[in-house]
Amino acid sequence: MSFIVGVGMTPFRYDVASTVKGLTAAAITAACSDAGVSPGAIDSVFFANSGQGVLEGQHAVRGQVALRAMGIQGVPVTNVENACAGGSTALTSAIAAVRAGMADVALAVGVEKMSDPDRSRSFEIFAGGWDVTAAEVTMARLRTLGTSVKVPTQYHDLNGKSLFMDVYAALIKDHMARFGTTTYDLAVVTEKNRTHAAGNPGAQFRSPMTAAEVLASRMVTWPLTVPMCAPLADGAAAAIVCREESLNRFSRGRAVRIAASALGTGTDRNVDDFTNHLVSRTARRAYDEAGIGPHDIDVAEVHDATSFAEIWQCENLGLCDFGMGAELARSGDTAIGGRIPVNPSGGLECKGHPIAATGLGQVHEIVTQLRGEAETRQVEGASRGLVENGGGFIGFEEAVASILILER
Repeated sequence: MSFIVGVGMTPFRYDVASTVKGLTAAAITAACSDAGVSPGAIDSVFFANSGQGVLEGQHAVRGQVALRAMGIQGVPVTNVENACAGGSTALTSAIAAVRAGMADVALAVGVEKMSDPDRSRSFEIFAGGWDVTAAEVTMARLRTLGTSVKVPTQYHDLNGKSLFMDVYAALIKDHMARFGTTTYDLAVVTEKNRTHAAGNPGAQFRSPMTAAEVLASRMVTWPLTVPMCAPLADGAAAAIVCREESLNRFSRGRAVRIAASALGTGTDRNVDDFTNHLVSRTARRAYDEAGIGPHDIDVAEVHDATSFAEIWQCENLGLCDFGMGAELARSGDTAIGGRIPVNPSGGLECKGHPIAATGLGQVHEIVTQLRGEAETRQVEGASRGLVENGGGFIGFEEAVASILILER
């Protein structure tokens, strides 16, 4: 059995003055303070980052460099790269190390410095998030989706401004064609997440927006407007894990049990084979490990790189039937106070998406919720939470997905 005993997170902001070393130190210092220990208590570190090689030329030993600067040295450091799921993969690795007896106390940290004086360079980080040798084939395949859905003539179809927004736009059209999902449904999700983010001091965007305002905003790639898309961000998040035998070194009352930790990789499935979607398969493994079902989840943080992704992942996680994600959002069930609150933090759309830090930022929110420390965005009575974090894209789905189930 393993537990999360400390979490820490920086605000997620686009800040050219920030550094990988500074962000790393801030998140780890906060996690150690939360756990009530010094960095010297850590036996092993798993360090996630995706973009430092692209923007700074630090292609190797990133963790060792960043950690040495804050005095952490002499312990095993493993560097993790798993696209947008890097942070949760680092945590999965830390959990495995603790469960295997390779460490008593392990640290997972994800950090991303995405800002650059030349903002266009920030988007270069995403270019390697799919099979670069099959880019044209992949885009041609995506263009076959949802062809019955007509793009308004004033907008270009898959305009190439943002790689992953083009990917999501194609998947949205497929969902629209199959299930009748509308642009208004996408805006409803964003309106809900903006309301949640108002109670999160760490979110980038905290001002409320109505669905009508979301729809009237600048278009990125039809049907996605700017508020429907997660913004670029710099930031770091960390979590400290220990095994049960070491729990007496920490405050038991604030420890959160790790009920399940599942990591999955995509397959060459058909686009309409919903039950074998990567997230659906990985979630079933996590539910089995925890001995529960989707109906037992009290609160969830899902990877909403776009508002559509929240609809999609609620279906894949079994929080509703396939094709019913938009109706779930419209019903109010995913809002705080609803049947299954989703993204009480405001989600990636509002909080920001510093790639390798994102998954651990989601964990930070669920740990905060389970401790009853989320203040105005608190989900009352939350005792079991889920984190879904995906990364990259191959075929018709993410390249990798992580599902974590946490319990008080």
